[in-house]
Amino acid sequence: MSGHGDPVPMIARKGATLRGVAEVPGDKSISHRALILGALSVGRTEITGLLEGQDVLDTAKAMQAFGATVERLGPGHWIVDGVGVGGFAEPADVIDCGNSGTGVRLIMGAMATSPINATFTGDASLRKRPMGRVTDPLALFGAQAVGREGGRLPLTLVGARNPVPVRYVLPVPSAQVKSAVLLAGLNAPGQTVVVEAEATRDHTERMLKGFGAELSVEDTPEGRVITLQGRPELTGQSVAVPRDPSSAAFPVCAALIVPGSEIVVPGVSQNPTRNGLFTTLVEMGADIAFENPREEGGEPVADLRVRHSALKGIEVPAERAASMIDEYPVLAAVASLAEGTTVMRGVKELRVKESDRIDAMARGLEACGVTVEEERDVLVVHGRGAAGVPGGAIVATHIDHRIAMSFLVLGLVTDRPVAVDDASPIATSFPVFGDLMRGLGADVAEGSL
Repeated sequence: MSGHGDPVPMIARKGATLRGVAEVPGDKSISHRALILGALSVGRTEITGLLEGQDVLDTAKAMQAFGATVERLGPGHWIVDGVGVGGFAEPADVIDCGNSGTGVRLIMGAMATSPINATFTGDASLRKRPMGRVTDPLALFGAQAVGREGGRLPLTLVGARNPVPVRYVLPVPSAQVKSAVLLAGLNAPGQTVVVEAEATRDHTERMLKGFGAELSVEDTPEGRVITLQGRPELTGQSVAVPRDPSSAAFPVCAALIVPGSEIVVPGVSQNPTRNGLFTTLVEMGADIAFENPREEGGEPVADLRVRHSALKGIEVPAERAASMIDEYPVLAAVASLAEGTTVMRGVKELRVKESDRIDAMARGLEACGVTVEEERDVLVVHGRGAAGVPGGAIVATHIDHRIAMSFLVLGLVTDRPVAVDDASPIATSFPVFGDLMRGLGADVAEGSL
């Protein structure tokens, strides 16, 4: 499957129970950051477990374009010979980040305080997404952005020739914006400070420390204050990428809703800024055991043993949104099968992802026979419980990998099959999704109703 080619319709049907071991790919967020920080370091960075989805491959190509040496040694095994902080060269061509909002925003941050220019573009979905939330704080360092109306791609970023340090209070919880500001702060003199009212995923902070940056985190009445000392010498590291909790969400949720199922998902990141979905599922009554807890690559991980469960609707608090923002689509699919109503608050960030995910899930669930209510910042799913979900719909994915996978999971238990109009974007984050699900016993295949 390719995130950049012709549409690939897929269909999921009710079938056998799910059994086996689901070895999901490496974490996408950490894979992006390992490549970028490896490129900004002196010496060699060796990465194992790298996610080889299209999003991450596009970031690898971008790091090569900025002057780093990036080489694949084997499956998930890559090396990066970096150019050091402030060492980026001006790319000879446009940087195409495909479908990846994380990739383009972090790369913009990494280059914003170097005296070079770069032009960024992406696929049709990425060209619709707002970049002002990143280019506005980067302008405080002295960078200049010229893009389409609304600050959208294609966009040229002119790096600051004499960058200044910044103190930035995040207006919305966003790990991408926070990370872009911190990466820009690497090549600014003095201290760059980021303040976030709600904690977002902290992979950038953890990894910056691992590469040798001087960084501190303090909880204050104002919020979480992150202080970075500029112009360090980062040193290449060995990075073991844990398995992605956002990808693990799909086989986990499938096993919970398909009767008789039991699967194990090994080595899944349990970073507290990423595990909101698992917390929510347990509150709904999910039978998930967290076995063999340990640390890999500076991140807490565990093996998840998941069994089919009778689930009940709950209210998901707004303050949990940052820790599970990418998992709400599949949670909405699961909630449609729960007894009672599930209310998801604080989810307006879903409006500006690869698609308007609140609208996409609401329309798709309605087409499958589920009653849904939505507001700007709220999604309510009225679970059908024992009555089950009728299904029988062809769902529009809007070039969004998580919408596609969420409805394919739902189709494993609906009365009639569920199809998605285009599963090709799945390759951006989870290229082995189809094979992995079929290996567990799921009836998922290319085709339509």
